[in-house]
Amino acid sequence: MRVAVTGTPGTGKTTATDRYESRSTAAEETDDEAAPDLEVIHLNRVLEDEALYTEVDADRESKVADLEALSEWLAGRDDVLIESHLAHHFDADRVVVLRCQPETLEERLLERGETEAKARENAESEALDVILSEAVEEHGLESVYEVDTTDRDPEAVADELEAVAAGERDPSAGEVDFVGYLT
Repeated sequence: MRVAVTGTPGTGKTTATDRYESRSTAAEETDDEAAPDLEVIHLNRVLEDEALYTEVDADRESKVADLEALSEWLAGRDDVLIESHLAHHFDADRVVVLRCQPETLEERLLERGETEAKARENAESEALDVILSEAVEEHGLESVYEVDTTDRDPEAVADELEAVAAGERDPSAGEVDFVGYLT
């Protein structure tokens, strides 16, 4: 089983998957079956640690991922939950797209030190469903699960991740609509 957790930067992917991972570790220690036993892979950390990028985009202050090299790195890894804004570009049985209201997303990004231009660009991408559209195109509607994180705490988002991983939630792409942000 491979679950991809993706979304625009600032939607809460790392925080929610960290909570998922702690629950999974706690369940293992107590022999509880609460969380499906999936290894969490933070793909952006792999990109950094293994230098799996092709260049640094100075304008965006980010590294350009080598998707082929990352795909090779992931080859043969099963029973994983892959977290990254790039996770939907890789083979997965289920894809969770975390969403966040664009104004809230922009605030989150500014609070963590992103430039106004980068925060605005990401908020606009969120309003335009860029990552959701890519995930649906790559994996099909039947494999994509949308979760609005705007007013949910990380524990509630981790609950959603568990439900998707356990097959207890129906696919739900297209339920969140932030296009009003653009008007």
